Amino acid sequence: MKILVVEDDRKISHLLELELTHEGHEVKVVGDGYDALIEVEDFKPDVVILDIMLPGLSGKEVAKRLRDKYPDLGIIMLTALGDVKDKVEAFKLGADDYVVKPFSIEELLARIQAVSRRKEKKEEIISKHGIELYVDQHRVFIDGKEVELSKTEFSLLYLLLKNENIVLSKEKILSSIWGDYDDERENLVEVYINYLRKKLGERGKYIKTIRGVGYSFRKD
Repeated sequence: MKILVVEDDRKISHLLELELTHEGHEVKVVGDGYDALIEVEDFKPDVVILDIMLPGLSGKEVAKRLRDKYPDLGIIMLTALGDVKDKVEAFKLGADDYVVKPFSIEELLARIQAVSRRKEKKEEIISKHGIELYVDQHRVFIDGKEVELSKTEFSLLYLLLKNENIVLSKEKILSSIWGDYDDERENLVEVYINYLRKKLGERGKYIKTIRGVGYSFRKD
């Protein structure tokens, strides 16, 4: 795999170059944002490891420009900022993942492999009415803010979004989410619909109850 390291701290960049090369990757290192843009054009990496704090052009601006021009490029941001707000901003700018300093090389290697696998699979992303659902990552964002969903809530939202404007019966939802239909479990659908509405906030109103039939995700 071809990896471009964009890091102005020479100790960190040298360590990353040694470790990644040892793992069999082809590695190049640059120390500022402008050089990163040039090197991506020439080197054509599979993954860019990008420090958020760079001289010249910031890592945030580099990430934005790279994502606009190279939608399939893997981008992992390095940051000393562990705030949820900073992490969400990194994703909004186009990062596939982030690693908070200080980090272990084992963690970084695992994240590189995960990003590479997702890129190969072309991760399914559903984006509707301010809701973004990243299927492989099992993550949901509403207006750029991450919302924590349980496995069942996530599966239910996925089913509703994939069938926007289609009325789904309780039987259909039960069989899709829980595997089979059982009269005694019918109330599970209503319970989880209510959970999901609360988690979605204002977007929860898009989950319509069609009395006597089932539920439908629709904006009108």
